[in-house]
Amino acid sequence: MLAIVHSRASIGVSAPEVTVEVHLSGGLPALSIVGLPETGVRESKDRVRSALLNAGFEFPARRITINLAPADLPKEGGRFDLPIALGILAASGQIPAESLAELEFMGELSLDGALRPLKGILPAVLAAREAGRSLLIPQANAEEAALASQSDVLAASHILTVCEHLTGRARLVPVPRPETDAGQSSVADVADLSDVRGQQVPRRALEVAAAGGHNLLFFGPPGTGKSMLASRLPGILPALDDASAMEVASVHSVAGRPLKPGGWRLPPFRSPHHTASAVALVGGGSSPRPGEISLAHRGVLFLDELPEFERRVLEVLREPMETGEIAISRAARQVTFPARFQVVAAMNPCPCGYSGHPSIECQCSPGQVVRYRSKISGPLLDRFDLHVEVPVQAGEVLLSRSESGESSARVRERVLQARARQSARGCLNASLAGKALDEACRLEADSEKLLAGAMERLGLSARALHRILRVARTLADLEGQEALARHHLMEALGYRQLDRQQGQSALVSA
Repeated sequence: MLAIVHSRASIGVSAPEVTVEVHLSGGLPALSIVGLPETGVRESKDRVRSALLNAGFEFPARRITINLAPADLPKEGGRFDLPIALGILAASGQIPAESLAELEFMGELSLDGALRPLKGILPAVLAAREAGRSLLIPQANAEEAALASQSDVLAASHILTVCEHLTGRARLVPVPRPETDAGQSSVADVADLSDVRGQQVPRRALEVAAAGGHNLLFFGPPGTGKSMLASRLPGILPALDDASAMEVASVHSVAGRPLKPGGWRLPPFRSPHHTASAVALVGGGSSPRPGEISLAHRGVLFLDELPEFERRVLEVLREPMETGEIAISRAARQVTFPARFQVVAAMNPCPCGYSGHPSIECQCSPGQVVRYRSKISGPLLDRFDLHVEVPVQAGEVLLSRSESGESSARVRERVLQARARQSARGCLNASLAGKALDEACRLEADSEKLLAGAMERLGLSARALHRILRVARTLADLEGQEALARHHLMEALGYRQLDRQQGQSALVSA
C-alpha cells in the first residue's frame, strides 16, 4: 500500500517541493526514513508514532518505508512530521488517500498530536501557490501566512482537525488576509526627525541618503546625535511595495522572526552590536540562516561605533554592498540570501572621541588616531557615498525650541518626489552604473574640470568619483532639475569630508 503526500523543504529563502512517499509492506514491524534526512527528520518516527497513538489512531504493525524525494536534497527539522503521519494514515486506509492530492502539508507534531509552529512559512506559501496547490500549516503560523494568503492557506492546531477536514466531517476555513490595509503602513511609531535640534548639515545629508539610497557615514565626538540621526532614517523612507515587502517578510520568516501584518511594509532597521561576529552579520551556521545584512534587506543597516567592529567582520560587507546578495557555501550546498541594504554608520574621530572638540582636549597621540581610523579600510570607506561630520552643538541651540527642524513627514514628501524621478529612470541613484550613470550625470565643461581637479588633489578612486556623481544626481532630483549644475557637484564633494582632510584649501580655491 502506497500513499503520496506533498510538502516543502526550506533552502535559504526558497521552498523546494518534497514528495513524501509512504509504503506499507509485510515483515517485522519497523519504520525507516530515506532521502537524505538529517537528525531532526530521523527523530520524527518517534514523534509521529506517539502523536498518532495519543490522537486515537492505529499505528500499523507493518514494515513502513518513508521516502523523501528528491533524494539528493537535504531535509531538516520537524516540518515533515505532519505529512509523514498523514501518509501513514492514508497508506493504512484510515483517511482517504485521494484527499491529499490538492494540498501540501507542513507541521511539527507534539507527542499529543498538536501542531507546533515552523520557520520559513512564507516562502512555502508562495511556492505552493505557484504549483497550484493549497498549503495546510500549523495554526500558530496563521498570522504570518495571512500576509501572503489568497484563500489558499489552511491552518489547524491538531492532527485530528486536519483529518476531520480531509474526511469532510469539518472543513477548515482558509486563512483570511489582514483586515487592515497593509499598504497604509503607519510611521507613527518611528522616531521623528523634528526631535533633532540644530545639525542642519547632517539632517540634509540624511535626506539625501534617503532620497537616493546612499550609504552614509557620520563622524564626530560622543553625544552629538549620530545615533539619534540614524534612527530617524526609517521615518523618511518610502513604504515598501508589494514585491519588496514580501521579499523582506520571507527573509524574516526563514530567520524565525516573522513580521506583524500591521507594519510589514516599513523598511527594516537593524543595529547589530559592535561585538557581532562575521557569521552573525552575514549569516551562516551548519544549516545556513540569514544574518543581519539579510534581515536589513530593503532597509537600513546601522553600524554604530564602526571602528570597534573587527576589521575582518567589516570587510565581509564589501561584496554584498555592491552585489545586493550574500552566498553562503557549505560542503553539501550553497545558499543565497538577498542583502540589498543601505548602510548608515557612526564613528568617533579618535579613540577618546574628542579630537577637534571645541572645549575638551583630546588625549590621543597622532599614532593612536591613525591606528584607530585605519581599522576602516580604504575600499570600505569608498563604499560610503557621504562622509558627514556631526559637530558639537551649543547649549542654547539644544535648549531652544525654535531650533527644531522639519518633521519626518515633510522631509519624506521631498524624498518621495525624488524617488519618483528615479523610478522613471529605472533604478535608485545609488545603483546607477555604466551607460545609465553617464546619461543621468552629464556634466558641463566647467563641472568636468572641477571634478577632475578634485580627483587629483584628493586622490579619489574611480569608485569615489562615481559615488560623487550619484549624490550630485540625487541633489538635482531633490530640486527637480534635469541637469547637474556646478553647485550640485560642490555640495556632493562637501559630503566627502574624510577624503577632504588633505588638500581641502586647494579645492575651495578652485
